Amino acid sequence: MTENLASYIDHTLLKPEASREDVLKVCAEAIEYGFKSVCVNPIWVKTVHNALRDSPVLSCSVIGFPLGATPTDVKVFEARGATLDGVDEVDMVINIAAARAGDKGALVDDIAAIAEAVHAGGAILKVIIETSLLNDEQKVLACEAAVEAGADFVKTSTGFNGGGATVEDVALMRSVVGPEIGVKASGGVRSREDAEAMIAAGASRIGASSGIAIVTGSTGSSSY
Repeated sequence: MTENLASYIDHTLLKPEASREDVLKVCAEAIEYGFKSVCVNPIWVKTVHNALRDSPVLSCSVIGFPLGATPTDVKVFEARGATLDGVDEVDMVINIAAARAGDKGALVDDIAAIAEAVHAGGAILKVIIETSLLNDEQKVLACEAAVEAGADFVKTSTGFNGGGATVEDVALMRSVVGPEIGVKASGGVRSREDAEAMIAAGASRIGASSGIAIVTGSTGSSSY
């Protein structure tokens, strides 16, 4: 049994229709249960930053989400805006086409530019490789590129492009990045059993909208 499971969880609300009231509710839940962070779309970073100001819960936002198919300079602009709004962590989506083409150089250039902007703003960078769209060779390439580019974490999935975290993918990613880089399992983690299996495979963070279900022993219904 994993102790303090809540401290692994990024409590997540990425639905495009989410309201301010929804976001504030998630922040209150994160404080109540002791989750690691609240992860939201960029328009809500200021709201989350202010709501969590007097708590240990971190703020997290997504960049180039959910497709990763925006130019690097646009992702950099998004990342800088999020850090100016007070974000603590940034989860970016890679150039998936480059990963599928085996173009490591393009991956490194894209990730490194965002890493520079994120780190300059005092935040950390998680890199979403979207495992459901890659074969194992491409997953390895993407993880290697993330490490080379200075990322702090690699992350399995957006939860929006089919598939999600698997124990096998988490173990593969951990084997590539080694012990010093974080691994975040996200997409389809709905229960304590799911979360503990991911942690046993090497995950150091869990992204889930079912955080309360996970820590209370029930099962969530969300795909993320």
